[in-house]
Amino acid sequence: MKVVIIGSGGREHALCHMIKKSTKVKEIFCIPGNAGTSTIANNVDLDFYNFELLKEFITKNNIDIVIVGPEKPLVDGVVDFLESHNIKVFGPNKLASKLEGSKIFTKNICKKYNIPTANFGVFENTHKAISFLNECKFPLVIKSDGLASGKGVYICETKKQAEDAIREIFDGKFGKANELLIEEFLNGEEMSFFVISDGKNLKRFGTAQDHKRVGEGDVGLNTGGMGAYSPSRLESSSLNEKILSKIIKPTLKALEDMNTNFKGFLYAGLMIINDEPFLIEYNVRMGDPECQTILPRLKTNFFEIIEATVNKKLDQINLEWFNSKALSIVVCSKGYPEKFEKDKEINNLDKIILKGDEFIFHAGTKIHKSKILSNGGRVLNFVANKKSFRESKNSTIDLIKKIKWENGFYRKDIGFKVIDK
Repeated sequence: MKVVIIGSGGREHALCHMIKKSTKVKEIFCIPGNAGTSTIANNVDLDFYNFELLKEFITKNNIDIVIVGPEKPLVDGVVDFLESHNIKVFGPNKLASKLEGSKIFTKNICKKYNIPTANFGVFENTHKAISFLNECKFPLVIKSDGLASGKGVYICETKKQAEDAIREIFDGKFGKANELLIEEFLNGEEMSFFVISDGKNLKRFGTAQDHKRVGEGDVGLNTGGMGAYSPSRLESSSLNEKILSKIIKPTLKALEDMNTNFKGFLYAGLMIINDEPFLIEYNVRMGDPECQTILPRLKTNFFEIIEATVNKKLDQINLEWFNSKALSIVVCSKGYPEKFEKDKEINNLDKIILKGDEFIFHAGTKIHKSKILSNGGRVLNFVANKKSFRESKNSTIDLIKKIKWENGFYRKDIGFKVIDK
């Protein structure tokens, strides 16, 4: 079979790596891919936002299944477009993708279906939002409504910080903003909870803890993710059941009531308070770097899961996991998540010898004249899947120390909550 994977990040490299293991898959195309995917797939320099051009490539090359990695093409309706031309796609349709594409859409579902979440208000201009701050307790959370690559969330300790956040959002920092959310601050511990659905069948797909802040000790600006570990230390059978019954299933019921369903990965970002789950937000695809952290723990053949999902036969698959502890660290360009330089050479990657439970997934990289150059803010993912989080972390940092790249930095405290000091 032939498979197309859309995207260019660490998540897509991890997807390629797992798909490559299947004897059923004869050829993988990654659109556009990166330096890492080029070693296991055919990178294709094609604008995947041009759906017509994408469809032509897929039909010309007799592609069997398309896997969509990032959120924006999902929110823009790439699945609806390709399926209208009888192309099999792994990922949710445009309406279901609004769970990530509009935080207000999701909040309104929470309100209607009694899904536990933070109290909130919706505001359509700067004046109304700032006026409301006089009634608020601090800290509070301010969010842009649409996609913001994980960066459109402000935790505000003071009224001044909140006013600045409101102005930034309405001034277009994350694109044109018609509305924003002001939420109460929930004080608990975050958890990433994943499920996979074929539109009628549902299965859990692991848990993780992402480190979103740029600085050690979870301080500083929000990022797309500086590292993660899996499974979450909070995971338990009783909590899993609460999350499914109180949050996931009511959400899928809401979509059903809108005459649609959910196909693909659904990622619930949760806050756990006294063993009770509250929904912070949804992502309608695998997280990054959670994907790179969870997939190495998967024992079941990954492509068979994808194939069963697009064919609505997920109930026939038994998901099995290794009893291991995975940890990933993201190496970033200096200056990220603000201004950073690209095209900086990364040396010694080719000299690293990986063990079977160690992985390097490329994110923001490219090849130029046989050299690997940085091509983004988050550049490389180093992952280990050992018996303990301490082993995984030590292994990951040892791997990072082997590269030579003066323009890179990383957090050395990933997993600090699960590793004894």
